[in-house]
Amino acid sequence: MHTLEEYIKMAGNAVDTIACPAGRKPEGLYKPIVYGLEQGGKRLRPVILLAACDAVGGDSAKALPQAAAIEMYHNFTLLHDDVMDKADLRRGKPTVCNKWDDNTAILSGDTMLTLATQLVVDGVEPQKAMRLLKEFNETAIGVYEGQQYDMEFEARTDVTIDEYMEMIRLKTSVLLAGAARIGAVMGDADERNANALYDFAVNLGLAFQLQDDWLDVYGDPDVFGKAIGGDIMNNKKTYMLINAMQKAEGADKEELVFWLGNKSAYPGEKIAGVTGIYDRLNIGQICLDAVAEYSRKAVEALHSADLAPEAVAFFEAFDKMVMGRKK
Repeated sequence: MHTLEEYIKMAGNAVDTIACPAGRKPEGLYKPIVYGLEQGGKRLRPVILLAACDAVGGDSAKALPQAAAIEMYHNFTLLHDDVMDKADLRRGKPTVCNKWDDNTAILSGDTMLTLATQLVVDGVEPQKAMRLLKEFNETAIGVYEGQQYDMEFEARTDVTIDEYMEMIRLKTSVLLAGAARIGAVMGDADERNANALYDFAVNLGLAFQLQDDWLDVYGDPDVFGKAIGGDIMNNKKTYMLINAMQKAEGADKEELVFWLGNKSAYPGEKIAGVTGIYDRLNIGQICLDAVAEYSRKAVEALHSADLAPEAVAFFEAFDKMVMGRKK
């Protein structure tokens, strides 16, 4: 096993040297791809993939194309998400659809998906390639299903916690878990270890998204990297809001309904009003308790398999690092 810093560097190099299609033409197609990939990000998915490969006795150096593929795919989803959300900024910089236009973002995104599909089987013997492609496609379909649920939730007021957890499992966790299983396949893992790493990543992804919900309300904007309260302003169905909708009664219920229906509210007032309801209902702590529980389940999954102590220690530290993030 390498250190976390080494895996992050390996993942970054894989994206820069393998994924970025430097010099390809037409420039109008490929420049937006390079631009999107150069925005950085946490690189969680390729790091998990490379570490999973080593954890089961493989050689992560041979899984670099697959690491580049999973990051390429992730960034493809971001390009299309930004078109659907009409987003102007991504990681503090103009989105591809803002810097260029929607058509460019769609076409460049489509190209990223195809490039990712090529990379995931690069240099792999046919039998393993078929398994990798099956895992990659199942992962991709899960992400699309999650995105569809997320869009449908926008028009609903009766979304349940169970429905929300299934949506974020598909939209967020499945890609992390797919990365872990692809890494395990590259390392020739047995089914028990591959499943354990998959379950670790699923639960880590759930904890990660719930933590994101919490940070959007209670995070430090200077550290979080974006304005606090965006989910509140957009009436986004998050773990926080759904819990509040279920638990609020009396005056709190009336006030919450008022803010949800107020489309012209001054941002500071609406954010303060809804946050005040969350505070009174202890919603923030309820969310943090759920984060801790899914983090615990992630670590528990590691101990259900036959992974080397060094590998278990690495992923436990990785879990703590992700759970300790402020942005």
